[in-house]
Amino acid sequence: MSRTSIRSAGNALGLGPELWDSHFMRACRGEASERVPVWLMRQAGRYMAEYRAVRADRDFLGMCEPKIAAEVTITAQQRIDADAAIIFADILLILKGFGLDLTFAAGEGPRLSPPIRSAADLDRLAAPGEAAERCAYVAEACRLTRDGLDPHIPLIGFCGAPFTVAAYAIEGQGSRQWATVRKFMYEQPAVFHRLQEMLVAALGPYLRRQIEAGAQAVQIFDSWVGMLTEADYREFVLPHLQALVSQIPDGAPVICFGTNTAHLTSAIAASGCDVLGVDHTTDLAATWDALGGPDHISIQGNLDPAALLAGEERLLAMSEQVLAAAGNRPGYIFNLGHGVFKETDVERVIALIKHVHARGG
Repeated sequence: MSRTSIRSAGNALGLGPELWDSHFMRACRGEASERVPVWLMRQAGRYMAEYRAVRADRDFLGMCEPKIAAEVTITAQQRIDADAAIIFADILLILKGFGLDLTFAAGEGPRLSPPIRSAADLDRLAAPGEAAERCAYVAEACRLTRDGLDPHIPLIGFCGAPFTVAAYAIEGQGSRQWATVRKFMYEQPAVFHRLQEMLVAALGPYLRRQIEAGAQAVQIFDSWVGMLTEADYREFVLPHLQALVSQIPDGAPVICFGTNTAHLTSAIAASGCDVLGVDHTTDLAATWDALGGPDHISIQGNLDPAALLAGEERLLAMSEQVLAAAGNRPGYIFNLGHGVFKETDVERVIALIKHVHARGG
């Protein structure tokens, strides 16, 4: 998919005018809008009292049950007046679908077992189609969310990128150095490619189901790909991301986002994504210019999430710097450079979004 193809596809999803002409969808297509659209990564999270109340007697996987996921997704969008909602889920659910045991220990992050360490380990996984089928509850959450969401507010589906999901499967947990993953990638390249091929074969239908159930766009999170050099990215990652993006239906914008990826932006853009999400360490203006501006790709980002911990005056001044980098150009979506911190005051989030909306398009 490309800027040309998403425009030429037109309203291929048959959206009503309230969604087709929404601020967010217009920005995804590189079109001007009356105001800059805003949504925030992790906008449904622990910084919000309503979320904490629902989470109090449930574990994280219980939060991903369709009715609960829909509830927190809708509540978050309404509470902060975001221009899009993103379905509440986790990038690792697909690995649970493949048969890995997935747990979230308090203060320790996700754990996966047994980890993938050889070709034989791939043979014991469920087939990709079965993995996607086991995760159909995420699509059901999208359906329930779409039914309850304001009809003018687009819904974003999402998944983890093949590389980042593979990294967790190999490491078995989060890591600072990801040494096991990189050793695996260099010593068993064929197996590494095969694992990502299996993930793409599952993630494609997984995302398509979310779209069929009511998502208007999708975001692919590549949280850990910034550890790689551009040469390694193009060899080990890009072909699989391109394969996944190519499976998204015409007319559904694809956002690709990664952290610490300033050196990879041209390579990520080569995936065919419609919107490039940039983190707060990336120069938004220079990156967008280098990629050809809104005629070639839309851009999303990139306020430092820590800005929301500052006083309101400083927060809004920092947001102005981001808006200045975007330069009032069409095709821009305001977001953070990563997810909302749990320590954030929700009133700061509301003030930020009101400020961006008041600035106009």
